[in-house]
Amino acid sequence: MNDVTGFKNVSPTTLADILGREQVMNIDIRPLWPSIRRVAGAAFTVRCPPGDNLMLHAAIYRAEPGSIIVVEAGDVDYAVAGGNVCAVAQRRGIAAFVVDGVIRDLAEVREMGFPVFARGVIPIPGTKAAVEPLNGQVRCGGVNVSPGDIVVADEEGIVVTPSARQEQVLLDAKAKLAKEADESLDAWEKAHRARINKILGEKGFED
Repeated sequence: MNDVTGFKNVSPTTLADILGREQVMNIDIRPLWPSIRRVAGAAFTVRCPPGDNLMLHAAIYRAEPGSIIVVEAGDVDYAVAGGNVCAVAQRRGIAAFVVDGVIRDLAEVREMGFPVFARGVIPIPGTKAAVEPLNGQVRCGGVNVSPGDIVVADEEGIVVTPSARQEQVLLDAKAKLAKEADESLDAWEKAHRARINKILGEKGFED
């Protein structure tokens, strides 16, 4: 079972330290306004061909409450969603959109407080013609995302935990956070200084 509640208390920074670069989406996919809170949820995945948004519009009626809809869009020339789509998604309990593409009606979406992470905004909508399977593997922000993977996103970035690894990753994250909470800044600085000086010495650096 997905322990999404536990992941809400873990920052993308901590998860990135555990999972590595390949599970971190690239910097082009960002919160579309500064005050977006951290979100965590199981991925419901969508693929939209260039210029078309039909399957995202279908997904808002099929994704479970609490899920994060992750979209592999075909381009950044046409919006895959706007204000009404985001409003319906919010009303149905969808936690957020993470879109490798663009949306429109940003002012409306920001005012309603629905979290959207995307490449940007464009006012022109896509068409609704292309039928694609829902909940298959997609590639979003350089990361392969499968249905049920745990997505954690905030202003620090977006990290995807594969569903098969979620239990161990959450245990490792909690252990890391507990260790950091018990370490004073003085102790961290002492260990950090020693580690940096050791590396510099090994590289032949001299003051």
